[in-house]
Amino acid sequence: MSGMSADGFRIRRFAPQRSAWARLTDRDSVVRRLDWVMLLAALVLSGFSTLLVYSATRGRTELTHGDPYYFLLRNLLNIGIGLALAAGAVWAGHRTLRGAVPVLYVVSVLGCLSVLTPLGATINGARSWIQLGGGFSIQPSEFTKITITLGMAMLLAQAVDAGDRPHPDHRTVLQALGIAAVPILVILLMPDLGSVMVLVVIVLAVLLASGASNRWIAGLLGAGVLGCVLIWQLGILDEYQINRFAAFANPAFDPAGVGYNTKQARIAIGSGGLTGSGLFHGSQTTGQFVPEQQTDFIFTVAGEELGFVGAGTIILLIGVILWRACRIARETTELYGTVVAAGIIAWFAFQSFENIGMTLGIMPVTGLPLPFVSYGGSSMFAAWIAVGLLQSIKVQRPLASA
Repeated sequence: MSGMSADGFRIRRFAPQRSAWARLTDRDSVVRRLDWVMLLAALVLSGFSTLLVYSATRGRTELTHGDPYYFLLRNLLNIGIGLALAAGAVWAGHRTLRGAVPVLYVVSVLGCLSVLTPLGATINGARSWIQLGGGFSIQPSEFTKITITLGMAMLLAQAVDAGDRPHPDHRTVLQALGIAAVPILVILLMPDLGSVMVLVVIVLAVLLASGASNRWIAGLLGAGVLGCVLIWQLGILDEYQINRFAAFANPAFDPAGVGYNTKQARIAIGSGGLTGSGLFHGSQTTGQFVPEQQTDFIFTVAGEELGFVGAGTIILLIGVILWRACRIARETTELYGTVVAAGIIAWFAFQSFENIGMTLGIMPVTGLPLPFVSYGGSSMFAAWIAVGLLQSIKVQRPLASA
């Protein structure tokens, strides 16, 4: 802006510049529109993870190579990378990622296939990992939870969001199931039964949220039962997986072998009482009686050292994330966002229930991590990317007013 002074000189007037803080705290800014309740719940869970992982590993010299902070520092690094990936997902936006779904899908499937080559490594009976060196590894199956959710949502919502039809037709549903079937079959060959279970739950939730015919849901449930029978009869499962189900059905089965984990897990959680024995003072944890305690059985550390109060707080925080995610799914005006949110909700809910359930003896041991809490880079990265996608759905305006 400019004008003339009384003596004829031009005067230039500049519009007042808003500070960076004012722009960040503006009512319509991305920062203000983020779901901070969900973010804080996920951050607190990651904080629990840091303490529990350190407690479970600081005395395990065979794993830490003599450095008690070995897993602690790596877990903090995983959380930092996860936060960066979540921020990247918000910055890119779920609608932008919608166009990149084919590339992401192909990369995730190739990653799963590479596990079956000499690049793959077998850990705890499952060939699910790729060793990167320096004590780091990656589990490609974790990222298929994201790509299957995005891929199916893209197909199922495309015609509905365009206004061409009120719900997905049978041909579209069949194409979406084809997208899910390829990585599921590859992961089944590893074999990683736990991840397959999560992916099947995601598929069912995505179909339900998309408005697909209930006949598809009933048919898939029937096919799932038939598939379980065939997997058992054809001997696709390894012996250790069969023994896990046997131990679940009969807790007294092989108490010194496959039943040892669940027995020690229940002892650890039961000894915690109401308030626990105190952080870093759990006898089961300090005595290293529970195998894989920093990953699959991390909840036993909370139960023993923080008691019912601490373990209940973790469950409550997971419930807060699910509640906020359900709210986001309900409030979005596009089917694509609703379906993506539904897939993530099913993923977090089932995986949390399975992980906590197996430590309590009410679910079979499948090797699934507890979201945001268990040690593991791939699991932490995938969980935070999912939070970023949920935040993107929350902050982006409806298509009509965007």
